[in-house]
Amino acid sequence: MSEPTAEDNRKPTSQQNLCIPGKEAQKDPCWSSLKIFIVALSFAYFSKTLCGTYMKSTITQIERRFDLSSSVVGLIDGSFEMGNLLFLAVVSHFGARLHRPRLIGMGCFIMAIGSADPGSNMWIYVFLGNALRGIGETPVTPLGISYIDDFAKAENSAFYISCLQTIMLLGPMFGFLLGSLCAKLYVDIGFVSVDSVTITPQDARWVGAWWLGFFVSSAILVLAGVPFWFLPRSLPKQGEEGNENSNVDQDKKEQSVLPNTHSVKLADIAKGFLPSLKKLLCTPAYFLLLCGIVLKFNSFIGLLTFKAKYMEQQFGQSASRANFLIGVLILPVVAVGIFLGEYCVSNWKQSPISEFLLRTPEISHDEGSLMSQCNQDCSCSTSEWDPVCSDSGITYVSPCWAGCTASTGQGKNTVFHNCSCVLTPSPVEGSRSVSPGQCHRGPGCTRSFTSYMAVSVLSSFINSLGTTPGYMIIIRCITPELKSLALGIQTLVMRTLGGIPAPVYFGALTDSTCLKWGIRSCGGRGACRMYDSNMYRCVCVLVIIHHCLY
Repeated sequence: MSEPTAEDNRKPTSQQNLCIPGKEAQKDPCWSSLKIFIVALSFAYFSKTLCGTYMKSTITQIERRFDLSSSVVGLIDGSFEMGNLLFLAVVSHFGARLHRPRLIGMGCFIMAIGSADPGSNMWIYVFLGNALRGIGETPVTPLGISYIDDFAKAENSAFYISCLQTIMLLGPMFGFLLGSLCAKLYVDIGFVSVDSVTITPQDARWVGAWWLGFFVSSAILVLAGVPFWFLPRSLPKQGEEGNENSNVDQDKKEQSVLPNTHSVKLADIAKGFLPSLKKLLCTPAYFLLLCGIVLKFNSFIGLLTFKAKYMEQQFGQSASRANFLIGVLILPVVAVGIFLGEYCVSNWKQSPISEFLLRTPEISHDEGSLMSQCNQDCSCSTSEWDPVCSDSGITYVSPCWAGCTASTGQGKNTVFHNCSCVLTPSPVEGSRSVSPGQCHRGPGCTRSFTSYMAVSVLSSFINSLGTTPGYMIIIRCITPELKSLALGIQTLVMRTLGGIPAPVYFGALTDSTCLKWGIRSCGGRGACRMYDSNMYRCVCVLVIIHHCLY
């Protein structure tokens, strides 16, 4: 009778397979589950997109608070992309060989730091804080998506990624809702009496408490980073958790990608960066897809950054209402479109040009006619911007330019009387009065705005259908070890050629349509107070046509 070999001892015997009361099957810790990682990554996506979209929702508030032009505000918004691109390619390449969950957690903490110091009285600190937030966001997408694809079943990857992208859109929705809430609060809330404020949120001079939401988003980012420090570096392939050899096979797979798991030398990893990058960019499918994404992302970022501003200027909406409508109408249908994109591979895109053809009547403006006989003795300042509205629906630059000589009430209830420049059918001089703020637009504007929102919602839904298929094409058209780098380079190129220049040049084009510039206390040019609505709309259409052609 032969002696049992070591190989025979490793095989389960009939006694080992018997039902033994009290004996439980060995299970992996609950924190080692791929689904736990997906939940944590979903919350991280939610947090980072909440903070990012809140930043975009405060664009007009920051512009008015610091008296900046739209191009400078666009540069501040693009600082996130600047910080991101500095480290994106390096983190994507090196991070795939390191502890990916902990790198993601570290990135969440850095984003929280970048969001926590928005209250300075100098806009440069807002710029630097947004850039730091971009640095922290670097590892989240490339390392998170590649981690899921490495350890999920091939048939489940698309479903997990679509769920991730759908949940991610809850962040922008809550970000715009948070922006809507903060825009209703006066910027100096807690420091000045609300009763002493003479303007309303509908006024073009209103500045909301833009700084308040950054503290909220910073706290959420800190919470999002905590779970990743307790997640494992690798997991058994999904569907093989019960196989004793699965971990061994996974280790062998990692060794082929990670030369020295326990002692990774950065110099050895760096040697493979340029060859990996060359191999990636020489993949035709990946390169062509990358070019298409850049063109789409370029126009998308430019329009999204100033979408709320466009709604304010074209349709007379307040910043609070514009952010609220974006959050509750447009973003939910985008989430549905991304989820359906898993099942709808074909991507039928509708041009959004039609939504910008809807308009409201232009407010007439003639700065050369400010001086007239009715106010020539008033010594009014041409740099003054304190609009008032008459009963006839005409907006005047200030009570002085309206020729008003008296006032009653205080705060929002102030009424200016004896305004000699106000035309009225009544011959009684005392009936010529104006109230603070610009005049409201007519009922035709409300109908146009309803049509605009309907077309905007429909086009947003259609364009979102291709999000998940796009991700799947990228991670399937290249070799597995290049997945993290491919996603990182995609994000890098998108943000370098789309995220940085788009807000700047779109802001510069917006500035070119300004009719009335504000004046800073130091004498320099401030923020724009009034735009040419017809020219502003034409600029939006030309930008979209340019990207459709090229």
